[in-house]
Amino acid sequence: MATSSSSSASAKKVAKLAQRGKGKKVRFQGGSLFPIAVFVIVALGLLTIVYARQSRPDPGTRPPQVGDHWHAAYGMYVCDGWLPKLTGTKEDQTTDPQTGQKVFVDVAFQATGIHSHGDGVIHYHPSSTKAVGDRARLSVFLDVYGVKLNTNDLTLPADQGGASYKAGEFKCNGEDVQIQVVKWNSYTDTGDGQTYITDLANTPIDANGQVFTIAVVPKGTKIVMPPWAKDLPALGAADTSTGASQSTVVAGAGETTVPTGATTATTATTATTATTATTATTGG
Repeated sequence: MATSSSSSASAKKVAKLAQRGKGKKVRFQGGSLFPIAVFVIVALGLLTIVYARQSRPDPGTRPPQVGDHWHAAYGMYVCDGWLPKLTGTKEDQTTDPQTGQKVFVDVAFQATGIHSHGDGVIHYHPSSTKAVGDRARLSVFLDVYGVKLNTNDLTLPADQGGASYKAGEFKCNGEDVQIQVVKWNSYTDTGDGQTYITDLANTPIDANGQVFTIAVVPKGTKIVMPPWAKDLPALGAADTSTGASQSTVVAGAGETTVPTGATTATTATTATTATTATTATTGG
């Protein structure tokens, strides 16, 4: 009987507590401020994301733009001589069998319109937004010709001689080499230019009349502009509209087909990639 009375008393207490709880709102621990704070944080996060996307500069808004016609001199220097200029205008056309329209044979040129005339000049006149603004990089030009360029490797395709220069394997007069790009903002500059030793292919092309030297040389070698850079205005003026035939260009002064003193190491050693870029004072 004692047990029955105890159970009955407990049941009554539970019923009373349940009755008291009717109509009362359930509150989060810490009061109503916690859910409000969570909502505010989430809302601010979403607004930050939207603002960042809206304010982020479009890589296609800066020059060069479609319709611009820029010229930049370039050269590839190995050990102590200039490699031959890249050949082919990439403007050869064929007829699309499906549409009957004329299309360019070279897909990369078709996509960007960037090319050369065998004259040591990058003819940078974008035909699409793939090559405009911040997308204007040295790689856009090199990709059209199938040239591979990075910190450890400069390799030309078979139709450009097929030479390959790998840091750690290739040597100049027995010395290890460093692959780098030096950029001058104008062909009239007299300074040392700006040196890039990492992310070489992404060197920006951001002004008309610039000069680029791709160099495979021992560290500390003074790198200069290609000798034809001084003729950039005349070379650019000789440019013709898309679809023009390729002109024959005779090797210019200082241009050699095989650098002297070049040797290949017998064992391959991967070169250490530099993690910081060295910037020299730009003349001019």
